[in-house]
Amino acid sequence: MNRTVIYPGTFDPITNGHVDIVERSLRLFGHVIFAIAKNRKKNPLFTLQQRINMAHEALGHLGDGVEICGFDVLLTHFAVQKKAMVVVRGLRMVSDFEIELQLATMNRELAPLETIFLAPSNRLSYISSSLVREIASLGGDVTSFVPSGTATALRTIFAPSKPENL
Repeated sequence: MNRTVIYPGTFDPITNGHVDIVERSLRLFGHVIFAIAKNRKKNPLFTLQQRINMAHEALGHLGDGVEICGFDVLLTHFAVQKKAMVVVRGLRMVSDFEIELQLATMNRELAPLETIFLAPSNRLSYISSSLVREIASLGGDVTSFVPSGTATALRTIFAPSKPENL
């Protein structure tokens, strides 16, 4: 039986919530493909290679059970290529469910792919990449929301811009 799950996303940047989903998926499946989408539509803050590097730093402690790679094709094609039959997605809020269910249903129509939804740990349920980017862009401390390497990368990107006092 194939015990590989694919966890796709833009991960711009990776957060402690993403790490939590990977750790729990690894316990359930044994092999997690952390698949980072290039996703030109979202105009990511970090390049694909930077996001891959941050993921290696954040997930390296999990060993060989986690495979980190970027992709720039339809998720269903990528999953078939990687021999993954299950997609895992994190659901923070009820509002996430509607779009995630639509994506899961479409993926299942395109390929024999099942989707499993995991709720984040309570202590991480409010964290999102977009909130982390906004906090960092305004000079806020994001160290409790992201892995240390990601916090450093965010400080580097936003260092030149200081918040203006009104």
